[in-house]
Amino acid sequence: MQDNTFWWRGGVIYQIYPRSFMDANGDGIGDLAGITDKLDYVASLGVDGIWLSPFFTSPMLDFGYDVSDYRDVDPMFGTLDDFKALLEKAHSLGLKVMIDQVISHTSDQHPWFQESRADRTNPKADWYVWADPKPDGTPPNNWLSIFGGAAWTFDSRRRQYYLHNFLTSQPDLNFHHPEVRQAQLDNMRFWLELGVDGFRLDTVNFYFHDAELRDNPPVPAGEAKTLGAPDANPYTWQRHVYDLSRPENLDFLKQLRALMDEFPGTTTVGEIGDDNPLARMAEYTAGGDKLHMAYTFDLLNAPRSAAYLREVLERFQRLAGDAWPCWALSNHDVVRSATRWGADEDPVAYPKVALAMLFSLRGSVCLYQGEELGLMEAEVPFERIQDPYGKVLWPEFKGRDGCRTPMPWENAEHGGFTAAGVEPWLPVETRQLPLAVAAQQDAPASVLSATRRLLALRSAHPALVEGDLQLVDVGEELLGFVRETGDERILCVFNLTGEARETRLPIPVSEALDGHGFTHERDGEILRLPPYQAAWFVL
Repeated sequence: MQDNTFWWRGGVIYQIYPRSFMDANGDGIGDLAGITDKLDYVASLGVDGIWLSPFFTSPMLDFGYDVSDYRDVDPMFGTLDDFKALLEKAHSLGLKVMIDQVISHTSDQHPWFQESRADRTNPKADWYVWADPKPDGTPPNNWLSIFGGAAWTFDSRRRQYYLHNFLTSQPDLNFHHPEVRQAQLDNMRFWLELGVDGFRLDTVNFYFHDAELRDNPPVPAGEAKTLGAPDANPYTWQRHVYDLSRPENLDFLKQLRALMDEFPGTTTVGEIGDDNPLARMAEYTAGGDKLHMAYTFDLLNAPRSAAYLREVLERFQRLAGDAWPCWALSNHDVVRSATRWGADEDPVAYPKVALAMLFSLRGSVCLYQGEELGLMEAEVPFERIQDPYGKVLWPEFKGRDGCRTPMPWENAEHGGFTAAGVEPWLPVETRQLPLAVAAQQDAPASVLSATRRLLALRSAHPALVEGDLQLVDVGEELLGFVRETGDERILCVFNLTGEARETRLPIPVSEALDGHGFTHERDGEILRLPPYQAAWFVL
């Protein structure tokens, strides 16, 4: 039996976007009580824990990623007592609870920033990144905001610019200041003492900036842009050498790990957006003294061929050392995988085989709400767009609302997300209603039923949870690898295409695993996989 202290190692974490999961009080916005009501459903999937996107006090200009009080619940979502009730219910169901921590920046409404911007001599004057203008009044360097435009905004009180990697209302904290680092560690200690089991760390490589404020170089002509931002965004035109992923961050991550080690069984997973994401993941999780896990955007982008997946896994194997990844195909920041990868594929069969591949990888897994239903990306009309990112870059980039629309629980008005007659904060996608939980719950051929079978398969085989991974040659159109731990070795082969594929088994096998719902044909060493099918063999 796996040591519960290391539940996260190979664990499956279900991501919940609170605004869109379940509305218990009938105001059109999801809340903590709604999440608590649906935890039995989450536990029934067979996941190990949940990750809650931000529910802290916030003006909600970036929907909770602009925190104005790190230690309280925004009234929109409920109260601190509601969170305690959620935590108790989750733990009673055997679910771990991870919460988002957005510590690289705050809201401009946070008391820290209100004090910092007042003048240049107050006790928090240096808690944020302030810099004098150039002699001509322009910003101190060429750094850009992910949300468009310069990463600097002029403040007339101090007659200086402040740094913001995101919205102008999200000023960046100065992590070079020891009091800032300690204040954020203290905020995280508050939640650990309350009983949370870990943190998802937003923009974990953004904490430190170059103290000399040197300009970023441009991406050389012909070189690939690797950051997880749309091509229409000028942010991708720079190599982000000086505004993120600074070497000083490693020492802070060690401080954070020391805090986590005071609370056995807790864990961290960091979000990494970087020019060299897998190398950064390895750096941030290697050695057992920094992050427990990290994820990149390598599987959250558009490429998805077997060749691309092999290349990602090969690159990770080459760079990883003892690093531990957390893989995801969808989250609240990217187009849902059923559309991003499967738009031209079978809408039921493709999500199943994509999840089969995801659940068979070495590492931990994040499963985004609705992904277990095979939900496609929602179409949100311009007049209903909420995401500030989409408002700035429309029409080339429509923002992130399409993956954030309310969860469909029933094939009924508003998907059963909120009370009848109440307008939800984002429209429910009518194409998703036939995919609602109630419609799939008792259907053996549904994506939901397949998800449960696949997670049961994973949990029944230690090799799939914690085993090593070795890629094998099964041809250009298929993906194959061996998972191995102790006495158990399993060959995994996937056909993510809409055509039948054939290959020669690269290793002698003894028997095929069953119970997962996928089919294959085998004639001696020859394996035939119908469209969108997978096979697992004991070696």
